[in-house]
Amino acid sequence: MPRRGKTAGEDGLHAVRWLYERAGDALAAERQRWLLWLPVCFGLGIAGYFSAATEPPLWAGPLGALASLLALAVCRRFPLRRFVIAAVLVTALGFAVAQVRSALVEAPRLKGNWGPATLSGQVLSVEQRARGWRFLLRPEAMAGLSATELPAVVRVTAHRIEGELRPGSWVELRARLRAPSAPTMPGAFDFARKAYFERIGGIGFALGPVSLQPAPQDPAAEGARGLPERWSLFWAAARQTIAEGVSALLPGQSGAVAVALITGQRGAITEETREAMRAAGLAHLLAISGLHMGLVSGILFYVLRAALALSPGLALFHPIKKWAAVAAGLGAFVYLCLVGATIPAQRAFIMVGIVLLAVLLDRRAISLRLVAWAALLVLLFSPESLVSASFQLSFAAVVALVASYEAWDRRGRAAAGERGWTQRLAIYVLGIALTSLIAILATSAFAAFHFQRLAVFGLLANLIAVPLTAFVIMPAAVLGLALMPFGLEALGFLPMGWGIELLLAVATTVAGLPAALVQVPPMPLWGLSLVVFGGLWLCLWQGRWRFWGILPILLGACSPAAFDPPDLLVSGDGRLVALRDAERRLWLADLRASRFVIDSWRRGSFSAEVRNWNSGPAPPGGALTCDPQGCLYRRAGAVAAISLDPRGIGDDCARADVLVSLEPLRRQPCRGPALVIDRFDLWRRGGHAVWLGPEGPRATSVREVQGLRPWSSFPEEKR
Repeated sequence: MPRRGKTAGEDGLHAVRWLYERAGDALAAERQRWLLWLPVCFGLGIAGYFSAATEPPLWAGPLGALASLLALAVCRRFPLRRFVIAAVLVTALGFAVAQVRSALVEAPRLKGNWGPATLSGQVLSVEQRARGWRFLLRPEAMAGLSATELPAVVRVTAHRIEGELRPGSWVELRARLRAPSAPTMPGAFDFARKAYFERIGGIGFALGPVSLQPAPQDPAAEGARGLPERWSLFWAAARQTIAEGVSALLPGQSGAVAVALITGQRGAITEETREAMRAAGLAHLLAISGLHMGLVSGILFYVLRAALALSPGLALFHPIKKWAAVAAGLGAFVYLCLVGATIPAQRAFIMVGIVLLAVLLDRRAISLRLVAWAALLVLLFSPESLVSASFQLSFAAVVALVASYEAWDRRGRAAAGERGWTQRLAIYVLGIALTSLIAILATSAFAAFHFQRLAVFGLLANLIAVPLTAFVIMPAAVLGLALMPFGLEALGFLPMGWGIELLLAVATTVAGLPAALVQVPPMPLWGLSLVVFGGLWLCLWQGRWRFWGILPILLGACSPAAFDPPDLLVSGDGRLVALRDAERRLWLADLRASRFVIDSWRRGSFSAEVRNWNSGPAPPGGALTCDPQGCLYRRAGAVAAISLDPRGIGDDCARADVLVSLEPLRRQPCRGPALVIDRFDLWRRGGHAVWLGPEGPRATSVREVQGLRPWSSFPEEKR
């Protein structure tokens, strides 16, 4: 019989088998790089936990890890399957760690508004702001709340303090507090989640002065204070003492920036200075990161090594290089504690510690394995950091830089022969430019996702600011801190202030250039995920197949073009309603309301400007008409009614496709509109975003995006 030809199904099966074998071969060739994917899979499990709509059962993560472990034992002889199952195992472990962390930090919090009433407790930390002070307080007594209902920590802003407020002080004040805020709109920054993991159960303002009180005479309570709390209070007090000393020598914004660089406290920096630094692409200099930690440890290492080398006996017969490494590590640890151990500082300290450990062991230090271990340790102890902008920006920049360094190193970075000083200077300037360019490219997607802004001239500003920080500002800061116990800190802090004044002048000049800070459409989560996956694929593998990572990067970079801005926004408290017209303008009834919410709405809806519909020209074409009872807005063939007076509900019901009522409609039946949002809906689901169109309106709420999680404050709806 003649041989039957291959069918399409057989050809497809053959192609799949061929791809499987090629993938297995490529994966086997990259065996030494498998470890680099360990924190990636661990972080994927953490991301899965935070993206859940409801709190998963506590057994979900451990059960997934156990099932993966059993499957791994069965598939020991298949490299590709073993790699995939091991990745699933680590992912399940990341999910479980996030669950455990969430359960451990759970603490009481306010259910809603509290006060005005009397509050007393112990101050945990103090930060001076541009106007007033902000401090964390451990409540001892709050009117109307039992001991079991007291929040673990509350954050209070005050403008008058009677006496010297320091960490460990006991105070009494009259305050108004509320529960940590939910996101201002669906998909916006979730402050309630951040506060939950910081165990902050209430935030608010002091009404009147804050008075100091004598510490309660309770030996049992004093003995119950553990070592971690005493350690935290010690460094908080040191932080405040140093901040006060620096501010006394360097008044104004140069002192505020100096305090931020030395202690991590940025409260005294004005919004104008922050905006100039953002527009110039220099905001990373205000956040303690690898640059600052590396400079502090590097300065200590080289200065101590040079000082020890002045003694021939020590230099010839003792390992002064290793002594200097130990001292630099201790200095980096002190700096970590002083700045409050933020996520970027933790990452930088771990990496600096491993580099110095490599010096002690005479091993090579800088590698992607170092970055992988640093990421894994940070995620293990603070899994919530994965969803923070600081973690994402910090590790995106360092992964791209170290991967570029490794690629350069493999091609032979040491050129034969000696270079003159002009060549070395040119190479240094080029190195700063390339480093800044790589960091900007690596972090631009995260900047678009979190802040919807890009600094156009960041490369130009960094060419001046980075050397200025490296050679003037941070060395002077280290000198000032070293001389502070002897009362000679002015010898270091005054030159530091001169350097900061020049830095601020650079920021102001660059920020003043046309289109220095460009607003971009928000990047959707799926777009950011594509960029992250493509970037990791490109940086972590070594074979040619790594270049396939460019494709998802390009697709993710184009994702903001698919952004569909909402036409109508309603705040969760029912006090603000905004409309967006075809010219990207956002219209509100009162621009004096919460500036934070309005700015968040403007960036989150990609609006060019904000206008008041009561004191200016209305949207063109009669799109918006208002009377004392409410407003009607027409867009894309649909009509939205905003009711300001319940007596006009009947007319609004008859004319509108969407009805937004800032009053509850329990006794106001309304069957006309396809979508009704009233005060009860805002209470149950938080702020709303609404899209209008010929096919009918659609809406989403903060609750739908945030989910019913331990940090959310929405009630469960009865079905």
